[in-house]
Amino acid sequence: QVPLVESGGGLVQTGGPLRLSCAASGNIFSINSMGWYRQSPGKQRELVATVTSGGMTNDADSVKGRFTISRVNAKNTVYMQMNSLKPEDTGVYYCNAGIRSGDSSFAVYWGQGTQVTVSS
Repeated sequence: QVPLVESGGGLVQTGGPLRLSCAASGNIFSINSMGWYRQSPGKQRELVATVTSGGMTNDADSVKGRFTISRVNAKNTVYMQMNSLKPEDTGVYYCNAGIRSGDSSFAVYWGQGTQVTVSS
């Protein structure tokens, strides 16, 4: 098992910023894609942004120009800077990572989720 520990969620006013962090630890050989997904009330979990080990990013149209995903490979950590937040960004944000462990096994891991609430 490789735990993913998230931090940085909270309550913010419309237009404000938040920064999410997610760190993987344990018996890690390599990490492929890392990313963030969110689940808003009454909706299915959706992709927000992903970043490969080489730094290529993929953002949902709804967050382009407002959210920036990045990662520090040496720290097995992914970040997401969220600016100009809107009430519709409210939800539980989950970190996701495809990890190859030291025993060569591969699995996709999820964090426990962090709540982001944007007040209008």
